[in-house]
Amino acid sequence: MDQIEIVPVTKPLAAAITVPGSKSITNRALLIAAMAEGRSIIDNVLFSDDTARMLEALKQLGFQITIEESEKRVTLNGIGGQIPSSSGDLAIGGAGTAMRFLIPFLTLGRGKFRIDGNKRMRERPIGPLLDAMQRLGASVYSERDNRCPPVVADSRSLFRGGATHVDARMSSQFVSAMLMPAPLWPDGLVLRVAGDTARPFVEMTLRIMETWGVKWNIDADTITIPGGQAYRARRFAVEPDASSASYFAAAAALCGGTVTLRGISANSVQGDIAFLTVLQQMGARVKWNTDSVEVSGAGQLRGVDVAMNGMPDMVATLAAIAPFATSVTRIRKVEFIRHHESDRLRAIAAELRRLGASVTDLEDGLEILPSRLTGASIETYDDHRIAMAFSMVGLRIPGVKIQNPGCVAKTFPDFFAMLADLAN
Repeated sequence: MDQIEIVPVTKPLAAAITVPGSKSITNRALLIAAMAEGRSIIDNVLFSDDTARMLEALKQLGFQITIEESEKRVTLNGIGGQIPSSSGDLAIGGAGTAMRFLIPFLTLGRGKFRIDGNKRMRERPIGPLLDAMQRLGASVYSERDNRCPPVVADSRSLFRGGATHVDARMSSQFVSAMLMPAPLWPDGLVLRVAGDTARPFVEMTLRIMETWGVKWNIDADTITIPGGQAYRARRFAVEPDASSASYFAAAAALCGGTVTLRGISANSVQGDIAFLTVLQQMGARVKWNTDSVEVSGAGQLRGVDVAMNGMPDMVATLAAIAPFATSVTRIRKVEFIRHHESDRLRAIAAELRRLGASVTDLEDGLEILPSRLTGASIETYDDHRIAMAFSMVGLRIPGVKIQNPGCVAKTFPDFFAMLADLAN
């Protein structure tokens, strides 16, 4: 399908939604299960393009994996921090988590491995991660010597770990990638982190690692992971995805009525849960239940001024509903999202202007004024976040069409079907 037209809602919403499992948690759990000793069972797995790439990479590396997609379950046999294969040419498409997470993970192997991606992935910088790993003595390098994929990892000798630093201003995934295999390195890891980009994602990683049995410590900007530890195989349930839930929460705030998001907890490890607080600041009501959250709106929004470096995937969602607010919205501290699946700041600004919004480009974000919008065909830049966020505009404004809607398969294959049910 080349494009899909969003049907505006004509009455306040009244719906209960179950969103799929978190991509971020799924890919972390798959990698940690591969490092554990024995059989792990992962429930509520997200099956999407990104997680399929991680699963395929782990299969290619020799891990025994049983996939029960109808049950949203994966069983994976880990062998205590070893990688069965001695070589591999891994194709991860546009899966940023797979690209970044696999590089330090491959230090556990004995052989030469190559990781490549699609055209956009080959443009996404990965130099800070390579720098940090090289300072520890790892043989990982950019094949074209341009600090971007493809990446080659030559892991023919024992990698010990040690002390290093990483520049995380561009991506917190550089930090998470190094943390996960660190308990298995003989000398562990002492990692000094420069930049506070999306720190909640680092905290998510550490909490998941702890669930699988390892210890860690944070002191100011330094994270210490003792070496010689082991991950314990276990049964693990992936949380529903807070990022996916954000679109339906925004819909309630924008259109009025109430949307109940099943399985979303105030104790979530996901930093994107904080987007609900932003919606509260804009005038929505948020009610937490034991195993769900209700978001209600009156269809009227106030503008906000918010630093979104802790929830960068929510920038497009906030930007899409900001023109409907009664005052200006400023989004700050997210210059690094220019290097995501698209140059998101440029893409968001361009598509808002296409709809008729008044937008000012800031050095580290956007300023969006209350605006009268008209329908338009939205270019998505093969970016799932752009496609899903701008669908929110179509719930209020007729004539909004989303180009290349299939790009949402990266994290939320059933998004448009669930959105259509929401409006009925």
